[in-house]
Amino acid sequence: MSKTMDVRPSPIAGQWYPSDPRRLASQVDQYIDAAHLPEVGGEIVAVMAPHAGHLYSGPVAGYAFAALRGLSPKLVAVVSPMHYPYAEPLLTTAHPAYATPLGEIPVHHPALHSLDGYLRQTLGAGLAFVARDPEHSLEIELPFLQRALAGPFSLLPIMVRDQDGHTAKCLGQALARLILESPELAGQNTLLVASTDLSHFYSQEMANQLDGEMLRQVEAFDPAGVIQTEIEGKGFACGRGALAAVLWAAKELGADRAQVLRHATSGDVTGDYERVVGYGAAVFTRQRRI
Repeated sequence: MSKTMDVRPSPIAGQWYPSDPRRLASQVDQYIDAAHLPEVGGEIVAVMAPHAGHLYSGPVAGYAFAALRGLSPKLVAVVSPMHYPYAEPLLTTAHPAYATPLGEIPVHHPALHSLDGYLRQTLGAGLAFVARDPEHSLEIELPFLQRALAGPFSLLPIMVRDQDGHTAKCLGQALARLILESPELAGQNTLLVASTDLSHFYSQEMANQLDGEMLRQVEAFDPAGVIQTEIEGKGFACGRGALAAVLWAAKELGADRAQVLRHATSGDVTGDYERVVGYGAAVFTRQRRI
């Protein structure tokens, strides 16, 4: 599909988060300000953040983006699941920019087309460029990035429909290659964001058990373990492919430490602990610059 000239409009503003810019900025800032971070050592390569409506997952997402506050990457790759039944395994936007109530974020189409070429070499299939997608899990992270980062940035949006391990690993390796082979993007100029929620609609007790196992794989920095944990039914992440891809990319980029910053469930917000959704935030760092 050829690139359209219109900005991608938000299909979720006013539903998943406030449509009023002042209210949205204030709410996001409150979530970030309320995060009590442990010490995060090293250079941040990537974070994991949840993607439910801000009312539900915002307090956990605040931890991931509090760790990013003040950073100024030139490019942010947000890798999310695609919840809708597209046929293609990996998708991106055909639009030149994303719109949120806080402003427009330009899409780095040269980087997307380079990534598409790398994927065709290794995976045998590239990115599908789609217009006006309805996916929330990528967009939900954007207001947090707009408030946390110190300056303007370009976006590399990737939505993962095929969440198997091979696709995730090929995507992760292609992302790392894109960054390592570009002087413009290497070092601290690029940030990776994995968008995923955890278990869905279990009791609080079971969710804590399932999420605990998935977060152990995250903290072990084990992308294959993330995939296998879900295959074995020991833990769940609706964006497991996106998460594993980011972990593989972060490892290739020299990250050597993973920290889980926060875990909670929707029940901690609503008071309903019978059917909850789990949320986790984590950060991935390297001790020296590549």
